[in-house]
Amino acid sequence: MGWYHLFYQYNPDSAVWGNITWGHAVSRDLIHWLYLPFAMVPDQWYDINGVWTGSATILPDGKIVMLYTGDTVDAVQVQNLAYPANLSDPLLLDWVKYPDNPVLIPPVGIAIDEYRDPTTAWLGPDGKWRVTIGSKVNGAGVSLVYTTTNFTTFDLLPNYLHEVPGTGMWECVDFYPVAINGSTGLDTSVNGPGIKHLLKASLDDTKIDVYALGTYFANNDTWAPDNLAEDVGLGLKYDYGRYYASKTFYDPVKERRVLWGWINETDTEYEDLEKGWASLQTIPRTVLFDNKTGTNILQWPVEEVESLRLNSTDFEGVVVEPGSVVELNIGTATQLDIFADFEIESLGLEETNEANGGCRGGVVDRSSLGPFGLLVIADETLSELTPIYFRPTNTSDGGLKTYFCADERRSSKANDVFNQVYGSQVPVLEGEKFSMRLLVDHSIVESFAQGGRTVITSRVYPTEAIYGAARVFLFNNATGVNVKATLKIWQLNSAFIHPFPLDQIDTVKPLQPF
Repeated sequence: MGWYHLFYQYNPDSAVWGNITWGHAVSRDLIHWLYLPFAMVPDQWYDINGVWTGSATILPDGKIVMLYTGDTVDAVQVQNLAYPANLSDPLLLDWVKYPDNPVLIPPVGIAIDEYRDPTTAWLGPDGKWRVTIGSKVNGAGVSLVYTTTNFTTFDLLPNYLHEVPGTGMWECVDFYPVAINGSTGLDTSVNGPGIKHLLKASLDDTKIDVYALGTYFANNDTWAPDNLAEDVGLGLKYDYGRYYASKTFYDPVKERRVLWGWINETDTEYEDLEKGWASLQTIPRTVLFDNKTGTNILQWPVEEVESLRLNSTDFEGVVVEPGSVVELNIGTATQLDIFADFEIESLGLEETNEANGGCRGGVVDRSSLGPFGLLVIADETLSELTPIYFRPTNTSDGGLKTYFCADERRSSKANDVFNQVYGSQVPVLEGEKFSMRLLVDHSIVESFAQGGRTVITSRVYPTEAIYGAARVFLFNNATGVNVKATLKIWQLNSAFIHPFPLDQIDTVKPLQPF
């Protein structure tokens, strides 16, 4: 009825883990958010130790069911059912917990503390709903599958949806279809020709979100990856930076699949307690299958973020010579939307240090072809900076292998921040320029390479490069190429995020613009 709803795990008493309650916020546009009263609190024996992760399913008749993990009085992870008290309320303020909860308990062979995070349900060809839940068996990450017709009674299927040895506990499993040749998202229940299914897991051992593309076999509710070498946990990540516990939903109004991700802090718990809060969400992203490579998805910020754009500055064909830095004079550089394309021109010099490649050496690891890119959240003297860059490497067959990286090691002078180098290989196809889009927001950079094939979220804490002191620079640390850059940079307005005016709730109409 015109509102997006986000429910999130929240501790109302502290900025550290504990007393996990469901916060609730609503938005018209996924950018500006209004806080509502808590949706659910830990007040029953089956969730007294926490109202944990859950997922909503909207049924064909418009009803909404919410399955969520509760931590019981005996520290057993169980699945519970909740639903809105009043479906005609567009804000869904009040939630009812099913009186006969829990609806699912750990089955035989599953540890009581390794059974959590039910997905959105999808409808099978037999008219039954399917839900998958993450777990671990003998060190293998697994996704259990249940069928149901009423969301109160469930049947456990004999097969796992999938399992991958050695990947450990799978949290926040997500499972959804993507169209091979489509430009829109798909409802979670869609299956058939021209469709692949994406299986994603949050790996509890390493705190990274991993995914693979493959085929869903509805006849026995199993899934197989396209590439065994890049199975779930062995290959692709949603995001190569600070990013975890993500979840998608299908937006039927705009026919898109939207991905939410959680960014936790990289400073200490003491600092979190001092500032009084911890963790945040990324800008929502759309998800599409990359039909040019056929091997990965594309993630891209939702179009609504463009509503924050203010003035823009264009830079055309800026040449950056080896070992040089060029400041881009745009004024305030703390909140930016940057599009940048790079081309390289060989200077015919002898190749150097080509064998290392990758991102691990950071921005100071020079070769003939790179690294080159942008320095954001930098101060004028470059005492603090966050480089986001490409590093192409020659291959034995005469081609190029390109890496996309973020080096946080000089992003902050604070001595209690965990900073590292992030990145991965990114496909750059013939005829394509090296392209990146960066969303810069004071202490966060979300970086998208080649239209979203590889994404890196950086959580940094500048002490000098703040407010009016923040700058943005081009750099070329290659030894054997000139780099020509073309950019468009928008300054961004702030989104508003504040409590809903509860005294106006009676006047809210479902589709009235806020």
